[in-house]
Amino acid sequence: MEQYIKPFVEVCLNVFKDFINVEASAKTPYFLEKDSIVGNDISSVIGLTGEARGAVIVSMHEKLAIKLTDILTGAPHTKLDDDVTDAIGEIVNIIAGNVKQRLEESMRMVISLPTIIQGSGHAIKWPGNQARILCIPFKVFEDDIFILLVAIEIVQ
Repeated sequence: MEQYIKPFVEVCLNVFKDFINVEASAKTPYFLEKDSIVGNDISSVIGLTGEARGAVIVSMHEKLAIKLTDILTGAPHTKLDDDVTDAIGEIVNIIAGNVKQRLEESMRMVISLPTIIQGSGHAIKWPGNQARILCIPFKVFEDDIFILLVAIEIVQ
C-alpha cells in the first residue's frame, strides 16, 4: 500500500511548494473511520475510477483556504467565495492529476472533476467497505493544518 500512498505525499508537498509557493510538511498519517466527521470548513473531492477506484480529498479550515487563495490570486478574500472554492478545487485537481501520471505505469485511472463540500464540521460519507481511508495531515505556515484523505481500492 505504501507504494500507492507515497506519491500522494510527494506530489502534495511539490504542489504546495511549486504551485502555491508555500512550504508544507507531512505529519504522521493515520487511518480514519468511515463515519468520522472531518471537522473542517471546506473539502475538495476528486473521484478515481479505472484499475483503482476511490477518492482524494483536500480539506481545511476557512482561514487557511482564504490565505491560500489570497496567495494564488494576489487579491484579498474575506469569505468562502467562488474564488476560494475554485482555488481549493484546483489544488486537489493538480494533486490528483500528478499522482495519476506517476501511477500510470502500474495502473490506469481516470479522475473526476473536483467537487466542493462546504460547511463547518461537515461529514464525508465513504461508500463501500473495502477501501481504508488514510488521513495525512500537513502543516503550512506557523500553525495551519490541512489534511489529504486518500481512499483507494485496487480493482482486480
